[in-house]
Parts: sequence; structure tokens; C-alpha cells
Amino acid sequence: MLKNYLFILCSVISLGVFAQTIEISGTVIDGSSNIPLPDANVSVEGTQNGTSTDFDGNFSLSNVSPSATIVVSYLGFVTQKIPVNGQTKFEIVLQPDTEALDDVVVIGYGKSSRRNITGAVSKVGSESIKKLEPLNAAQSLQGTVSGVNVTPQGGAPGAEANIRIRGVSTNGNNKPLIILDGYQYEGGLNSINPQDIENITVLKDAQAAIYGTLGANGVVLVTTKSGSKNQAAQFEYSTYYGLQETTRSLPLLNATEYGILMNEKYTNAGQVNPLQNINSLGTGTDWQKEVFETAPVVSHNISVRGGSEKTTYRLSASQLEQEGIVGGDKSGFKRQTAQLNLNSDLTDKFNLKTTLSYFRTENRNLNTFGLGSVLFNAINMAPTIGRNVDNLTGEIDLGNEVVNPLTQIRNTYNEGIANRLSGNIHATFEYMKNVDIQARIGFNSANSRYREFLPIFNYGPNKVFNRLDDNLVIQNQQSDYDYTVDIFHTYSNKFNDIHDLTFVVGMNIFKQFGENVNATRTGVPNNSWEFANIGSATGTGDQLNAGSFAYDVRRLSYFGRVQYTLKDKYLFSGMLRRDATTRFGPDNRFGYFPSATAGWIASDEDFFPKVDAIDFLKVRGSFGILGNDRIGDFLYRSLMTGSANYVDPTTGIIQGQSLGPLSNPNVKWEETTMFDIGFDLRLWNNKLNLVVDYFQKDTKDLLIPGIPVTGITGITAPGSSAPTINAGDVRNQGVEFEISYSDNWTEDLSISTSFNISTLTNEVTGINGADFLEGGQFGVGQPAPSRMEVGQPIGYFYGYQTNGIFQTPEEVAAHPSQLALGANAQPGDLRFVDANGDGVIDLNDRKRIGSPIPEFTLGYNLSLKYKQFDFSTYMFANIGNDIVRNFERDQPNVNMMSYNMDRWVGPGTSNEVPRLTSGATANRVFSDFFVEDGSFLRVQTVSVGYNFKPQLLEKIKISNLRLYAKVDNVFTFTNYSGYDPTASTGAPIGGGIDFGFYPLPRTAILGLNAQF
Repeated sequence: MLKNYLFILCSVISLGVFAQTIEISGTVIDGSSNIPLPDANVSVEGTQNGTSTDFDGNFSLSNVSPSATIVVSYLGFVTQKIPVNGQTKFEIVLQPDTEALDDVVVIGYGKSSRRNITGAVSKVGSESIKKLEPLNAAQSLQGTVSGVNVTPQGGAPGAEANIRIRGVSTNGNNKPLIILDGYQYEGGLNSINPQDIENITVLKDAQAAIYGTLGANGVVLVTTKSGSKNQAAQFEYSTYYGLQETTRSLPLLNATEYGILMNEKYTNAGQVNPLQNINSLGTGTDWQKEVFETAPVVSHNISVRGGSEKTTYRLSASQLEQEGIVGGDKSGFKRQTAQLNLNSDLTDKFNLKTTLSYFRTENRNLNTFGLGSVLFNAINMAPTIGRNVDNLTGEIDLGNEVVNPLTQIRNTYNEGIANRLSGNIHATFEYMKNVDIQARIGFNSANSRYREFLPIFNYGPNKVFNRLDDNLVIQNQQSDYDYTVDIFHTYSNKFNDIHDLTFVVGMNIFKQFGENVNATRTGVPNNSWEFANIGSATGTGDQLNAGSFAYDVRRLSYFGRVQYTLKDKYLFSGMLRRDATTRFGPDNRFGYFPSATAGWIASDEDFFPKVDAIDFLKVRGSFGILGNDRIGDFLYRSLMTGSANYVDPTTGIIQGQSLGPLSNPNVKWEETTMFDIGFDLRLWNNKLNLVVDYFQKDTKDLLIPGIPVTGITGITAPGSSAPTINAGDVRNQGVEFEISYSDNWTEDLSISTSFNISTLTNEVTGINGADFLEGGQFGVGQPAPSRMEVGQPIGYFYGYQTNGIFQTPEEVAAHPSQLALGANAQPGDLRFVDANGDGVIDLNDRKRIGSPIPEFTLGYNLSLKYKQFDFSTYMFANIGNDIVRNFERDQPNVNMMSYNMDRWVGPGTSNEVPRLTSGATANRVFSDFFVEDGSFLRVQTVSVGYNFKPQLLEKIKISNLRLYAKVDNVFTFTNYSGYDPTASTGAPIGGGIDFGFYPLPRTAILGLNAQF
């Protein structure tokens, strides 16, 4: 009887329990793309009851208490806890965990969490790149990374950018090493489609020592996008169309103003006025208006990505077409890319991934930066000459260089085509617990060809561009190949929950080789670009010239790195790399590059003050030695690469060969010692992040060519020169400061903003064998304007100082003679400073009058999201650098800038702009009169977008659609009088000199991004 009662009681209890459970179901969706998430985890909190979503993101769970809480999680997304509250149907939207995704940083031969990074490492993610939408991927580093200065090589389509990480360390090649998906990439960032890039990581200190002899100028690690596991095929298409225009026209004289000042020049020199009837000249030809035009740019990108449980994929293709604001399609650029990324877990222990990329670029170039460039001619061309006057015979004499820039554009014919195939195969095999071996083979195969045609044409008397007798065709074809083989073991383990150890040891093999064939020939039929090739041309003998060269560079390296963490708060990393290269002789072939970094997460200490505002504080430091071997090949040996002519009594002049650059068997790589100390601070639930670094880079044994040698060594033959020797030292030091803030202010409004500022002091600390080195160019026939000298910044400007204008003959008589500069001074001339006090103004009075290296670089970025709208702006600045105005030709009849309207015309009229004269004067010698403040603040990008609601897109099967409008190079705040304050050749000695820089265009863009 008792048993029956117990049975009935248990049954009632059991029925009650089951009566209180329900079955639930639903869908888990990716909040960024509105695509279902397969294999997401759904469980009942505090129980073993759980499941995973199917391929369509659906799930169902039974035996769930109406008062339970379900937990939904997926790697890379923010985990959600959702009270059931008796519901049975759910649509759960997971948002990407951007903090978790950004926490992984590529450091070379491995990855690390940002928390445990002990070096100075900066990262630019795909979101920042997407907001900027740059034509050149290098632009994504402008203003976004402290300590990195990016300046364009010009505004012409396809122009590359100069990237300088923590200053200029050498008088040679200062480019950073670019690693694309693990292998060395020499194609330049402009050839990579920015929309294929997942992130860019910059190694700025001794963390780069894992790359040994390649890392002294810093390392830029580019990681491209890949697919996602358990994801249905996701297509993405983006396009934009833009119009480009110049941001500035220089204030030049119109024809009437030109006529007045020209006659004044000749009157002041006691000569006959060249122009009559000035009142009839009008405004004349605006040559800048004639050469500048509005030019289009258009881009298309399409990609598909996805994956299964074991394999992921991404396939993309793009095309960019850009015409120039000077010359239109005569300065056009086309880029086509295609990329395939595959990643497959072949077994639980073996992973294989591969990347294959194709790049094709087509360039048509004008002479855009130098004496005789199109803009140089537009600035100096007389406004009294008509736009259709091709031959300047009979026109006012403008010297032997200045020609009609429109004619120059029409007579410019060239094209360069480059095809590059790059890729790698990366295999990972975990052959023991906590131990894997990785093997990676990367390659680049590039074939480029160039063709140029110079037609028969007469530009006017004695013009340097004239070809009066015959035309000329130039052809060049080059093949460049390289491959990189990396094999490395990684051991990673954690002991007793307090010791975390990762050890990497491996080897690297690199080989780069190639060949070039070039030829020139006259006699192109019909004087036509259509027939301009070596085969069609008819020139023979001296009219047909051909040449070739080949090269082969190899490197063998061994490296090791240990990373150790104690109690998750004491961090240490040590690296050692041994490099051997064929660029140096047997006695200096091997180099060792050690480094060590350390960090302390102070906020995890028990004694650290418990302040709610402070989430994280890490102090870190690094020290290491890195190298640079970027010089010519085989400089340790004497090669017969020079040429010389000699006279044979019977056959006449014979062309022979001679020694090229003298050999130096002791030449070796440059070494840079890097020291860095800094801290990372996160506040208020990681909303505010602060990063501060102090760095010092000491580069010694600079590879310097041209150090004077004794005359008996025979270096006067064409093609010969003094040897390259290790003969210089340079120091760069400064402070970097980054601060960023991100928060969701309301459900509809979020903000993200960042600011960075870097200081830089550059100083040459040693030169062996010479007092200084010279470089650069100013005017024609003048001494070099730039120098490398101990105690000064590399490439500083060296010329005369001025202190006003002579106002009276008495002032001239009381001042030291300036005759050694080319003419006796007169009232109205520049007054030069007698710097050495010897009573004479001559070459010995030249001093430092400026530096092209900025003292500060800044960047500011702001992003806002309000409901469906987004807004972003990026800006950057250089402060404290100087620039040389060198686009005004030293000829009496060329046009002039409008500042000459404020010239000296009598005592007291001007103390800044000298008098005008067509006679001899010293006013054109290189002085601080031509050096201007190159500081600027540029609003680089302003973008506004609208993201359509998913509910509106469901019917057309689109998961995400964004329309946007964007303006690049919005406005530049600067006092510089030229086209663009970023004008520079990028040369360490001779940079910062403006020859008529092709300005960066302002571009207005309309675009869309769609996912489906």
C-alpha cells in the first residue's frame, strides 16, 4: 500500500516537472552581414543541455525551463545571455567582437595577443581601410599610425608613396620591408587592392629583429582577407565613380601684369623694353587652366567567400582606372587584380593554406616632377603666347627649356605594363602535442615592359626638347623573380597555470634574380606612335643601341625566438637571427642580429591601486640590432661595367670597356640599434586607450658611395666611380603618443575617435673620409643645395642667409661685397649675411637654412554612426619641415608669381621681395629666400554613408547595402606657396625640393557596397 502511494506521488512530481519545460527554437544571425551563423553554440545556462545551429543558422532545444537563460556564443562574436521568459521562438543577432578580433597581432613567424605584445606595434584594421577607401593602400597609414610618415611621390595616377618609419636612417634606401601574407613583397603597396586587405601591422622597434638584415627601416605586414568556416557563399560587390581636380592654381601674372613687369625688368637694366602696347595684352593665356582638367576615376571590386567545417575560401577581382588631372589619358593608370585564398584542415593535425594573387598595372606618364616638367613649363610659359603656338620661333625668348606645355603633352608617348603573379603555400603539421612544424613557400614573378617614342618636332630655337633630324623609340623589357622558403618549428605550452612558453626556431631562404633587355633606335616610320617599335624602326649603326643586365641575390638565414609569460603579467621575448647574403664579400657575409623585449602588466598586481577607471596598464621596453643590405650587387668586386673610348691608328675611335665602381672587399651591412620604452593604458571599460613610446635609433656603418679617393685609382671613365664604403652614422629619436576613444553613447549613436602625435629629432653623428656629402638640385649650374653633415639632420638645406633688401647705395657700400655671387649688389637686391665675418660674401658664408624632416607628425580620425547613417573624417599634419621653391626658372622673360607685384621699387617699398631686372644679379643664388615653411594640416577624407535596413533588402536578396559620398584631399591648411607641401623626391639627401610638383587631386566620389 505504501509503495502505491509513493508511486503515485513520484508520478505527480514527474508530470509537474515535465509540464513546466518547453521546447524552443530560433535562428542565430551575424549582426554585421545579416547572414545566418552555422555552428553557433546554444545552451541552457547551468546545465548540459545544448546544441549547435545548422547550416542555415537554425536551432531547437527541448526540456527548457520557461524561467531559464540561454547562452549563445560564436568565435569572434560577443556572447549573449537571453532570458527565456516562456518564449518559444527566438531571432538572436550576434554582434562581432571587434575587441577580440583586434586582439590578435601578426608579429612575423607567428601571432600574439595585443595584451602580451612587448614591442612598439601598430595595427590598421579592415574597418579603417574600408572607411578610407584609398586608391593606394599606403594612404591607409597616413595619420592612422604614430611614427609613420607617408608622403606621395606625386599626384600623377599610379604614383607610389614614400613610407618612413621613425625617421630617415640612411642616405640610401629607406623603404620599409613589406611582408605580404608571410613572404617578402617587392611590388609596392600601390599594386595591392586595398579591399583585399584584412589588416596592416607595422613593426617599429626591435620586434622587427626577427627579419634581421631586412628590418632596420621597419616592417609592414600585410594580411589579406580569407573566408570563414561554416559560412554559405557570401558575395560582395563595391564600386565607386569619382571626379578629380586640382586643389590649387598658383597665383601667376596675367598678360598685362606680365608686360608691365617685363618692361620694368629691362628698364632697370638699361635695355630696350621687349613688349609694346601693353594695354592691348588683356589677360592672355592662363597656362595652368589650359593644362589642368577634371579627370575621372572608377573602381569595381567583387568577391565571394565562405567555407565548410574543414575548408574556407575567398576569391576576388578588381579593376581601377584613373586618368590624370594633367594630361588626361596621357598620364593614366589602370590596375587589375585577382586573388584566391584557400585554407583547409586536411586532418586534425595537418592544415594547408594558399594564396595566389595576380596584379596588372598599366601606366602612361608625363614628365611631372623636375626641370622641364609639364607644370614647370605651365608656370614659366609667357601668358602673351597663344595656346596653339607649338613652335616658339619668333616669340619672346624663354630660354632653352621652357616650351608650350600643351605641345609637350601632345608629343608625349609612352606606356609601361607590368604583370605580377605572387603567392604562397603554407603547411602546418602538429606532429607532437604542443609542437608543430610550418613550411611556407612564397614567390613573386614580375614581367614589365616599357615603350617610349620621341617624335621629330621643333619646339623653337635651341630648345632641349627638339628633335630636328630623326625620331627615337626606346624599349625596355625586364623580368624579376624571387622566392622565399620558410621552415620553422613552434613549441607552445603552459605549465602549472603560471608559465606560458612559446619557442620558434627556423630558417629562411630567399633568392631574387632577373634580367633586363633594352634598346633604342631611330627611323620610326611615319613619325608615328603606332609604328614605334624597334622592329619597325630603320636606324642602323650608331642609331641602334642595345644593352642588357642580369642580377642574382641570395640570402640564407636562421632565426629563433622565445616568448615567456609568468603569471600572465611578466612578459619576455628574445630573438636572434643570423643572415648570410651574397651582397657582401666572404669576410663580411654573415651577420648576427639579436633583440630582447620585456613587459609588465602592472594593473594585475595585487598592490596596484584598485581604481575603477583603470582597466589595464602595461609597461614595456625593447632593445635590439637590425640590419640593412639594400645596396647594389657585387660592390665588393670590380666589374667591367664602365665604358671608355680609345683611338686606333687605323680604325679610328673604338668603344671599349673599363672598370665600373671601384670595389670594396670590406663593405658590409648597416646596423641599427633600436631602443624603445613605453606603456599601454586602458580606461573606463576599455573605452579610452592610451599608448606612449620613447624611441632611439642609432644607425652606424651607413653604406655611402662617392667618398673621395686618390686620383691614381682611375675613376674618371664613364660608368666608373668611387667605391661604396661603410662611413656614416645617424641618430633618430622621438616620442609617440596615441589616444583613442570608442563608445556607444545611445542605442542609435556610437562614436570612435583617435589622435596621435610623434616628435622626431634626426642628427648625423658621423661621416668617415669626408666633411660632408652633397645632393639635390637647385636651378641650373648652382652648387648642390642639400647636405649630410655631422651635427645636422640628414639632407638639410645649405645656402645663404638673407637679412632684408638693400634700400640705399649707402647700405650697399657699408656691406661686404657680394660680387663673388655673380654681380655687384644694388639697392633693391637681397642682402646676404656675412656668416663667417671675413668681409666678403662667398661660398664660405653658406649655412643651414632649413630641413625637410618634420619635427612633428599628427593624425586625427573621427567616426560616427547614427541609426542608418555613418560619418568619418581623417586628417594628418606635418609640422616643422621646410621646402624649397624651385619651380621658378632663372630666365629674364619667363612668367612670375604674383608676389613679385610687391617687389622693391624704391627705398622703403619692400624689405622682402627684391627688385626686378634683366641684368646680372645675385638674387637667384640659393638662399633662404627660396626656402619656405612646409608645415601643413590636411583634411584627407570626409565620408558620409547610409546603410539600408535589412527588412527593405530582403525582397531583392541583398543582405547589406551601403551608399556613400566621399571627398579625398578635402583641404590643406599651409603657408607654402607651391602646389603641394608634400612635394619631395623622397631622396635622403635632396628631398623636399619642389620642381613643380604634380599636385594631389581633390577627388569627389559616389559609391556603393553590397553584400548578398
